[in-house]
Amino acid sequence: MTINPSKIESVRLEKVIVKLNDDFPPSLNGEFAFVGRSNVGKSSLLNAILGKKVAYVSKNPGKTRSINYFLIDNKFYFVDLPGYGYARASKKDREEWRKVIDRYFEERNWNMRILFSLIDSRHELMESDEQLLEWIQMLGISPVILLTKVDKLSNSEKTKQYKYYENILADYGIKKIIPCSSISKEGIGLIWNLINESMREV
Repeated sequence: MTINPSKIESVRLEKVIVKLNDDFPPSLNGEFAFVGRSNVGKSSLLNAILGKKVAYVSKNPGKTRSINYFLIDNKFYFVDLPGYGYARASKKDREEWRKVIDRYFEERNWNMRILFSLIDSRHELMESDEQLLEWIQMLGISPVILLTKVDKLSNSEKTKQYKYYENILADYGIKKIIPCSSISKEGIGLIWNLINESMREV
């Protein structure tokens, strides 16, 4: 199966997982999950990848508390996982996030074709990013790293940050690192290339 993003006809919010006993949707042809710190630009990037405004972009970080399943052309899902690392989140909220995400990885890892882990390209690796990467590495998941907001960097800064992340993430079993931007659309084509490669795999 090959997906032409310019010919996607329908994208709809199919399922919202909030509680630990909420049912996951049917597996269909698999799912592509997106995870990242609060305010990393996840919703904006999802909208840019799909070419449609489907994920709510908030000026206030930490708003996404649920797992949102977007059904693409009735064939497969994009999964928007709740943002982590929000400084003002209470200990209880952080623990709830952990439980929801832990359940997702435990119960849906088998159906997840790619985990896209978003990191803000403008900063060095943060402790919460490191903790997530260590966690998913222990689970045997090899993510694709999306370095977001590269439109805010000069070419020399972008090169420097890319090399920094290549070095610091060398031991995390990363599949690939893609600099990307929801504004300039850099990296969007590469993301779709990976999605299509995965969809062609048996």
